[in-house]
Amino acid sequence: MGEDCKEALLEKVYHENCPGCKVELYKERRRGLPIKDLISIWIVVLCTALPISSLFPFLYFMIRDFHIAKREEDIGYYAGYVGSAFMLGRALTSVFWGVIADRYGRKPVIILGTSAVVIFNTLFGLSVNFWMAVCTRFLLGSLNGLLGPIKAYAVEIFTDEYQALGLSTVSTAWGIGLIIGPALGGFLAQPAEKYPYLFSKESLFGRFPYFLPCLCISVFALGVTLASCWLPETLHMHDEHDKLQDDSYGALESACRSSAKELSEETADRAPKSGESLLKNWPLMSSIIVYCIFSLHDMAYSEIFSLWAVSSRKYGGLGYSTEDVGEVLAVSGVGLLLFQFTLYPVVERILGAVTVMRIAGILAILLLSSYPFLATLSGFRLSMLVNVASVMKNVLSVSIITGLFLLQNKAVDQHQRGAANGIAMTGMSLFKAVGPAGGGTIFSWAQKRQVAAFLPGNQIVFFILSVVEAIGVLMTFKPFLATRYDQ
Repeated sequence: MGEDCKEALLEKVYHENCPGCKVELYKERRRGLPIKDLISIWIVVLCTALPISSLFPFLYFMIRDFHIAKREEDIGYYAGYVGSAFMLGRALTSVFWGVIADRYGRKPVIILGTSAVVIFNTLFGLSVNFWMAVCTRFLLGSLNGLLGPIKAYAVEIFTDEYQALGLSTVSTAWGIGLIIGPALGGFLAQPAEKYPYLFSKESLFGRFPYFLPCLCISVFALGVTLASCWLPETLHMHDEHDKLQDDSYGALESACRSSAKELSEETADRAPKSGESLLKNWPLMSSIIVYCIFSLHDMAYSEIFSLWAVSSRKYGGLGYSTEDVGEVLAVSGVGLLLFQFTLYPVVERILGAVTVMRIAGILAILLLSSYPFLATLSGFRLSMLVNVASVMKNVLSVSIITGLFLLQNKAVDQHQRGAANGIAMTGMSLFKAVGPAGGGTIFSWAQKRQVAAFLPGNQIVFFILSVVEAIGVLMTFKPFLATRYDQ
């Protein structure tokens, strides 16, 4: 009788018209590696990540062309505000989009987010002054709230066996988007100067020299928007009575009620209550805080790297063109892709997400300390070492972010994942909004202290980046960082 009860209890109730239940059935019947779903998630995340940092290689020149900076050393200051506008907009709306995703589904938010890229990224490329650039970036961030819901979607569309791979796909696509975006910006900006045999100075791309990379990303986003209409919805949609049935098992109406009660009492002790406030869920909140610190560092690094690479040798920069920066970032994207799909899942399985984060953070600090000395090199040695350093830095950063994605999504139940990821996106966006503004301001300040006694020029910039990274690493240790089953 007891065995029959257990078998009955393990029989889930599915609802015919519920999209979430259809996905659960699909997961049970699916065999092998879910390549189609991995590609779908990868493309959607890539679409939303591309415009975030695609402007960095040409932002220095865009601000110069707006003639708002009175001195060359002040360009980084204004560039920081344009870079921060996107993240400020997203910080103000991330929780809202998370709640919408929990109420109406992940799919509508995904489609709205990719549509925002089509419209406002195109307008940004047509900016004629500083304030138009700031406003279009702000609106792009405000209406592009899909990163939180897509992380929830990545957990829900896969079985437990492939959830780590699903979230690794999110962070990999995100990281590659933050690399390929600037690569596109570097290769395609100012096409009338770089490719005069294809684009004349009187053409649209000659009059708007930064429109071509934005247009290419927007066209890609349009294709993703249309393709997203065929994504399956993963949110369970049935009334409260049905939800209770779905969370229980089919035999609750049978004579096995006593066995069900024992089972529910066992599981209740181990998991947080579904009605628990997300703000009181310390495993979630601690991982979000750590995520914010590393996000601040990553965004500041992205801005500073591009500004440092294109700045003049006399100010401690590399003197690169936008095309040179694009080549470095393209190589980094290939290296990151290979690492995340081949080595990361194996390393994470052996060491665990938290240990991988700590090792990656420590290695990143050591790597950053070498950056100022790269500017003393030239020729092939400079090119080789800059490429190696860029690949390593991006691999380490994405390894950290992937681990934090795993911790956040395991800290809550399905019906709270959209809101939980919305909170994470709000915090992360606030910190990332500070990143470019702070990074640009510090970079401009460093340009003016080339002969300082303590950490002159760009040495102070990379030292500050290392300090932020070190704070993040310290916060990955207990008692600060907790996991769901520690309590």
